[in-house]
Amino acid sequence: MSNNQITAITELDRSHYKTKVYSGGHFIYADEPTDVGGTDEGMPPAALLLASLGSCTAITIRMYADRKNYNLDSIKIELAICKEEEMSKDTTITRKIEFVGELTDDERQRLFVIADKCPIHKMLSNPIKIVTN
Repeated sequence: MSNNQITAITELDRSHYKTKVYSGGHFIYADEPTDVGGTDEGMPPAALLLASLGSCTAITIRMYADRKNYNLDSIKIELAICKEEEMSKDTTITRKIEFVGELTDDERQRLFVIADKCPIHKMLSNPIKIVTN
């Protein structure tokens, strides 16, 4: 694997369902809530997916705003994913973006356009092929 390829390793022993997640020298836990048998010691996998989209969106917006010298103090992104039983044909993720700072209407509109250019948004918007071996 090349140095630029993003990879992750997950490990789950007999724990219910606390999963170790490693990537690039970093470590977190994923888990399930106690009402489905987990230990609730980490975010559920779907929340990690939303966190990936939200953080990538915020980083992409910040990079652009800094490059353009926009007066953007902070970005808050709230995300939600539809229930699994609603995913027969599509998966719907809602994303609400709030900007704090003295921005013009044009700057705000441009930042909404830039939000859709984050790499995770592009990944999730394209057909995804998962190869298992």
